[in-house]
Amino acid sequence: MSWILDAERVEDIARGAALLGTGGGGDPYIGALLARQALAEHGPVTVVGLQEVPDDAVVLTVAMMGAPTVMVEKLPSLTEVMAPVRAVGEYLGKPVTHVACAEVGGVNSTIPIAAAAALGLPLIDADGMGRAFPELQMVLPTLYGVTASPLALADEKGNVSVLNTVDNTWTERIARVACVEMGCSVMISGFPMDGATAKAALVPDSLSHCGNIGTAILAAREEKRDPVAAIVELVRGRELFGGKVVDVQRGTTAGFARGRARIEAGGPDAGALELNFQNEHLVARSDTGVLVTAPDLIMVVDHDSGEPITTEALRYGQRVRVLAAPSDPRWHTPEALAMVGPRYFGYEMPSHRWDSSTDPEPAAVDA
Repeated sequence: MSWILDAERVEDIARGAALLGTGGGGDPYIGALLARQALAEHGPVTVVGLQEVPDDAVVLTVAMMGAPTVMVEKLPSLTEVMAPVRAVGEYLGKPVTHVACAEVGGVNSTIPIAAAAALGLPLIDADGMGRAFPELQMVLPTLYGVTASPLALADEKGNVSVLNTVDNTWTERIARVACVEMGCSVMISGFPMDGATAKAALVPDSLSHCGNIGTAILAAREEKRDPVAAIVELVRGRELFGGKVVDVQRGTTAGFARGRARIEAGGPDAGALELNFQNEHLVARSDTGVLVTAPDLIMVVDHDSGEPITTEALRYGQRVRVLAAPSDPRWHTPEALAMVGPRYFGYEMPSHRWDSSTDPEPAAVDA
């Protein structure tokens, strides 16, 4: 079903995307500003359901690539957002008909809104992950044989390049080097696919889901209910831990924000939780063992307000709650785990599902 996206809806989508982004995807506030600017200048965007996309459509994803910590100070412009879409369209030699989100996470759910508004294109209510992941090839379309290239990159200086690579892993490797040279944050567009492929490969109703989460958080606050409980119900997840952030180690290396955070519940015997992240939270472990790993969702929110907290915004002294939720089931196939499971990121452990307490036997899944 189609619906109209205007500036009033952007904040709810940005808040929900910040949650589903599992800590990554960039500062939602920055993305919301850019989306509102585009909507103010060019008018509202038509959002179409995945099943409404014609089979012969030309669909491109639009996103920010790089370290979210850098984007806080290196703000993109609408020109920078439009440039890679136009470059891929020129390379393909045919007009782009639809824009889609590569992921639902922070700015990467709102930048496509800006692109759709500025280019006058419909935006698909879907994305390529159902969450956020740090590397370019880590999208469900990769599992369906969709090539990332031609992929275009654009920076704030006016540089635009188009890559044509042998596979999506090589697209990531080459684009990441270019991204670092271009200032560790660029706008990208790629993964060209027709409508029929998009229907099979994308996660449906992602933007609607983000908006519903954002609305539910605000409604719970206004009604003096626990917003975290509202989140848990909507994402079909559970609360892992609550406490105070006592340590954060974070650095920007090779175009990623990498680090870890430790959260303690209170007294010396109350327990602690450690989070490991690479843009997104990848592993959550207590003092007794691993609780959840990617590809399932690990999310950090403010203890009282339920406001999502990105990895670049984690600070000493914050009172937070950590949540877990299931990912799209396609991420738990052996082929997908080889691409996004904990071993890929250097953690020598099998994948741990979001709710091992109710299903202990199959909770740990090896790639």
